Amino acid sequence: MTTETEIKEVKVVTRLPHVEQERFRVSKAKHKVIRAGRRGGKTVGVGIISVDAFVDGRRVLYTAPTSEQTDAFWYEVTRALQPLVDTGVYKKNESERYIERIGTRNRIKAKTAWDANSLRGDYADLLIFDEYQLTNEDAWEVVGMPMLLDFNGDVVFVYTPPSLRSTGVSKARDPRHAAKLFKMAAADTTGRWEAFHFTSHDNPYISREALGELVKDMSKQSYRQEIMAEDDELQLSWLVYKAFNEQLCKIKRFELPTTWPVYSYHDFGPANPAALFFAQVRLPLPPGAPPYMRLNDLVCFKEYLPGGLGAPQHVIAFREICLNWFLKNKDWRPEKSIGGNVTTEEQTRQLYGMHGWPIQAPKITHVNAQIDRVVGLMELNKVYSFEDNVNWLEELMNCLWEIDAEGRPTNKIKNEQNFHLCACARTGLSDFTPETVVLSGNPYPHSAARGRSVGIGRMVRR
Repeated sequence: MTTETEIKEVKVVTRLPHVEQERFRVSKAKHKVIRAGRRGGKTVGVGIISVDAFVDGRRVLYTAPTSEQTDAFWYEVTRALQPLVDTGVYKKNESERYIERIGTRNRIKAKTAWDANSLRGDYADLLIFDEYQLTNEDAWEVVGMPMLLDFNGDVVFVYTPPSLRSTGVSKARDPRHAAKLFKMAAADTTGRWEAFHFTSHDNPYISREALGELVKDMSKQSYRQEIMAEDDELQLSWLVYKAFNEQLCKIKRFELPTTWPVYSYHDFGPANPAALFFAQVRLPLPPGAPPYMRLNDLVCFKEYLPGGLGAPQHVIAFREICLNWFLKNKDWRPEKSIGGNVTTEEQTRQLYGMHGWPIQAPKITHVNAQIDRVVGLMELNKVYSFEDNVNWLEELMNCLWEIDAEGRPTNKIKNEQNFHLCACARTGLSDFTPETVVLSGNPYPHSAARGRSVGIGRMVRR
């Protein structure tokens, strides 16, 4: 009688990690802290590393304070590991949310836990805290840390900076405990800790349209916390356009009267040309307009970010944007079009003029002086934007002053070359002079995949 081992290979397939997920997947640090934006791929990413660890024979425990998060994780790992369950060598328990190799300590489990008491009763050598900003600190300090001592295990903390919408569900004593842990991990020089930061925009598997829908309903603070995953409380004071009152001035689209004057403002460049189109309020207000709008307020009704095209194609697009005005009067022209650098882009302005869209040089040429004018208009709530101008609204939410070595804002815009629509706005809106008035009271209510083969051993007697 001989004994042989029959090996059956089973393919375990996970999603292909995007660049930021791959960074923390391959990290050798024993303790990882991941700060990422909503829908940035946090849960999918830890699902991938959990499956990797489980296939390597480890015991994995994933925790999150809400069943919604554990549902998402459980879907990812069961989809990948179902071929192992189908062999009969592995067992899946849906009610307890675990998969284990029968007769071994090799297990992966998803558990709803938000403090020490709800985490007790399990152990692991890879422990994952998702939505850690909502979890009480004692889950790690009292239960999680001792859990890993027996096997020199690893831990992963995942979080999105907390916002007002999360305050009612958080179990944390200190609402910034996750941010402090991230800061500590980022400062670590031993290699035992590592910090990772990425935004919602870094996930290539979600659409710009989906992010645009999120932006419509977000304040500047929520955007920076939940999309950009910024959690430094000083960030808002560094915003260039913090004077923009989104509660009043980010408005739903309505039909613009063709009696309202139109202005077009432009930023030139062969690769990234841009334009904003504003209409100036005339009374009486049309249906759907906010009732607190005043004569001469300015409404951005269209943003334009086409990519590289020639001037003739741009002019055709400009005419289409202003079609209602052209239909009323075939000889119509904007009240004023402004754009470009005074000295270096005169030829570009002439080119647009040759194709029937004359553009003037700005009166104010210094960037900071232009910004001062725009901020002055915003402080008086004179600048409005339709909520579906999501690219300009994102730029307003994300345009920061550079910070010096002591953490103080300078007079230079950080990565200024990325803010094409803000350049349009400051170039053109600086042509208007804000009224110098004293307001009494408050008159305004104002996916791909990656795979691993797993050898399943079974003893066969012959």
